[in-house]
Amino acid sequence: MDSSLPSKDFQEGGVDDAARPTPTDQSVLQKHVAFFDRNHDGLVYPWETFEGFRAIGAGYFLSMVGAFFINLALSSKTRPGKSPSLFFPIEVKNIHLAKHGSDSGVYDSHGRFENEKFEEIFRKFARTHGNALTSEELNAMLKANREPQDFKGWLASWTEWMALYSLCKDNRGLLRKETIRGVYDGSLFEHMERQRATANKKA
Repeated sequence: MDSSLPSKDFQEGGVDDAARPTPTDQSVLQKHVAFFDRNHDGLVYPWETFEGFRAIGAGYFLSMVGAFFINLALSSKTRPGKSPSLFFPIEVKNIHLAKHGSDSGVYDSHGRFENEKFEEIFRKFARTHGNALTSEELNAMLKANREPQDFKGWLASWTEWMALYSLCKDNRGLLRKETIRGVYDGSLFEHMERQRATANKKA
């Protein structure tokens, strides 16, 4: 898994993006989450989160745990003024309301992409390779981003980045810049799903 993602065609932009059309007025944070909205109804239920994780190659355990905790944590935050639902849906249009602290700041308060913040990650922490992070550099970034007493934010950031590193590091153990950029706008997820589907057909 780690040696095949992301492939060179993704890094150079040569990927067919027509498979999962998304509204052009979505913020990048909404696009990031919309991948898990498997039926495109604007809501992400736990079983859709599970299916999305499986589609990008995550194991059953990670997919189940991710679906449980992500939907449990984000559902009420994205449904202001509404009664709690036992189905824990996440409303894609309101995902910016669930933005947690101790993060990189690449998403602003409206879910828009802040390119300067993105580039800052590599200026500050990519010491070994200018366009990639090692596991040690990733941990250094997470520690630097911690806000005082923000334990939930620490855990959320650590979980997100460790899952990304586990799934998307290359065969040298590097998390590459274009891979991370693709995560922010959701395009990497779509690429990983297509790549996995192609591999399964060949198997």
